[in-house]
Amino acid sequence: MRILGIETSCDETAAAVVENGTIVLSNVIASQIPLHQKTGGVVPEVAAREHVLKIIPVIDRALKEAKCGWDNIDAIAVTQGPGLLSSLIIGMTAASTLALYKNKPLIPVNHIAGHIYANWLDEDPKDPIHFPLLVMTVSGGHNELVLMKSHADYKLLGETLDDAAGEAFDKVARMLNLGYPGGPEIARVAEKGNAGAFNFPRVHMAKDSFDFSFSGLKTAVLNVVKTEFANKKRLSKKFIADCAASFQEAACEVLADKLLKAAALHKVKEVHLAGGVSANRRLREITAERIEGGFYRDHKGKQIKLTISPKLRFAKKLVFCTDNAAMIAAAAYFHFKKSRAPFKNLHALADPSLRMY
Repeated sequence: MRILGIETSCDETAAAVVENGTIVLSNVIASQIPLHQKTGGVVPEVAAREHVLKIIPVIDRALKEAKCGWDNIDAIAVTQGPGLLSSLIIGMTAASTLALYKNKPLIPVNHIAGHIYANWLDEDPKDPIHFPLLVMTVSGGHNELVLMKSHADYKLLGETLDDAAGEAFDKVARMLNLGYPGGPEIARVAEKGNAGAFNFPRVHMAKDSFDFSFSGLKTAVLNVVKTEFANKKRLSKKFIADCAASFQEAACEVLADKLLKAAALHKVKEVHLAGGVSANRRLREITAERIEGGFYRDHKGKQIKLTISPKLRFAKKLVFCTDNAAMIAAAAYFHFKKSRAPFKNLHALADPSLRMY
């Protein structure tokens, strides 16, 4: 089954053709990063206008690179949300119009479900993914811990109560006068810094909570930056590197510990990292180190023995970590395979039954 995926949830105009949920025949992305670097963040109206300009050329290119005509496409998948409303409308309108005109089933996809299924895009047939598994999605607008016992079977265990980790990375990068997007900039600068230079808080919330909060960590960084600037009237390269490294360490430790604590509770076979921040090398390293060391830290910072040894997975290709249409097509395939439920009009996109959780 070949699915044309369309993704316009934020500032990437993307289209892809994916076969049977795992074989990527094309994956085209028109990035708006240079445009939004001018404002240090995404302006929704600007993003939407760019989607209008790019959506049809991107779809045409995806079909061409996949060497597919419309007769070879079995269904159209599109991100229904969450995301920027003005951006989502462009993708949904294009997808529903094409589905009607070409008489193809329309499969709306939750954006977070797309990130989850990105890990299936480079699955090795010799090393298949096994359920039950726990997925931590980490991106600019979202943080979720999701338990999966089978395909399209999601149980939300925890989510961010304020800032998502990716948003915190962006805002800390701005505090340190680094570029946009902040995640790659923080990671780049942190390589030259001392992660123990500043003892930033590790916020674990209540004892039994799997929710996240990064607003306090962000404020702690801001206070240190303000104090440094007040005393030195400038931020040195060493200070910026140390601050970035210390922030990254605090954020990544909380993410890894929450993931493994939930994994131990539910005795899963695998733990997955997904979303833009899952590309962060330090997050991958800390999670792997915790699993190899057989421990995680609780809400008091106490080292707890990890009673399981789950397999760690994340997208091998970084392009599958960030917003892309291949992940949308992959999620659509596994949902469609399980429910066999096509949607052929735009009204279906607002159906409450399509919510992920």
